Amino acid sequence: MLQRDGYPTALGEAIAIYGRLFKSLHILSIIDSEPYRRGIKGMRNLQEGRHALAEQIFHGRRRELFQRYREGMENQLGALGLVLNCVTLWNTVYIDAALQQLRAQGYPVKDEDVARLSPYMRKHINVHGKYSFAVPELAEGAIRDLRDPDAPDEGDTDDEE
Repeated sequence: MLQRDGYPTALGEAIAIYGRLFKSLHILSIIDSEPYRRGIKGMRNLQEGRHALAEQIFHGRRRELFQRYREGMENQLGALGLVLNCVTLWNTVYIDAALQQLRAQGYPVKDEDVARLSPYMRKHINVHGKYSFAVPELAEGAIRDLRDPDAPDEGDTDDEE
């Protein structure tokens, strides 16, 4: 009823125009409402952070899928999603631990600053090099101690000069 000979009928055109009206109203509401624009910007920044983290994790083969069949690509993307979720959880747990430690030490931690933290940090992720999968002996539900920011990194030594 909406198409005849590959062309829309009058009813089909009316429905298409009706849909464009709502699209136009949505765009106008974005222009008119600053809180709405800020909300969209926040969501976009969040997604861009997730994509940047995925890009760093999926560094091999220039971040391209090379499977010739759909299931292979789906498996690769599924594994990437799983790793992304694990890194995000890990970052969230340790950001929370760092915040708790800062508060316990008496540092002023503002809620508006905490709201801007992202679990999609990636500078600390080593995608090249050696990995240790030895499970540390920790109490049930415990996490490793946080690193002292004033201490040198494990790989930094002055003996190599």
